[in-house]
Amino acid sequence: MLTGAADAVAAARRLVDAAERVTVLTGAGISTDSGLPDFRGPKGLWTRDPAAERASNIDVYVSDAEVRRSNWARRASGALWADVEPNRGHEALVQLEKRGKLRLLITQNVDGLHQRAGSDPERVVEIHGTTRKVQCLACDYRDDIEVALERVRAGEEDPGCPLCGWILKSATVSFGQSLDPVDLDRAERASTECDLFLAVGTTLAVSPINRTAAIAVHSGARLVIVNGEATEFDPLADVLVRASISEVLPAICGMAGTAGASGSRPRD
Repeated sequence: MLTGAADAVAAARRLVDAAERVTVLTGAGISTDSGLPDFRGPKGLWTRDPAAERASNIDVYVSDAEVRRSNWARRASGALWADVEPNRGHEALVQLEKRGKLRLLITQNVDGLHQRAGSDPERVVEIHGTTRKVQCLACDYRDDIEVALERVRAGEEDPGCPLCGWILKSATVSFGQSLDPVDLDRAERASTECDLFLAVGTTLAVSPINRTAAIAVHSGARLVIVNGEATEFDPLADVLVRASISEVLPAICGMAGTAGASGSRPRD
């Protein structure tokens, strides 16, 4: 198993070049270079704002109107998403798709940055949903979240569903809610069918989506993990890359103009 930065990047690139069907799983780490905080780190969203963590529990969200009002006010301010753009890590995965290698991109992130970078939405599974949409908890109503946020900015503190009047929330999967079974099935099938599984910016600690890495390995795929810290699945990995994702992923995926893209050795 390779872990030294330069050797690991080169080894990961060789595995990508040899692969025909790559399944990718991304986590919060790929978006930190875009300015988005993680959730539980020293400067994480929930560390700085415990109320936001409470709002992520579906039982609390439904039962406590004040939690909903605070959550809508925070979202309507736009502070969390101000000036957030995809980074070169997101762009690298677009390049992997353009090379015809990407089987499926599974993301634990709810920020929509993969699609904004140019990833085909049909090849992206947002396993934990998206903050870019709003949904009703009782009926099938779903729309762009800006529709609800404009209502909040106009004075509605806790906007209800325009169809049935029940509670609205962002179209994310909160604690206490189940994953979409269709999305989970797509993710698991892609993990079974790939010849390379690339885990990027995730500690692989969140169940059940973390098991896709094990499914891939047990189905015969190679495993590359690119993350700033250790993960629970490191012992299964063929290559571990511990480095800045936005710096090394372009070289791993074969973006033009990156170290290693034409056979040159990346620097430590």
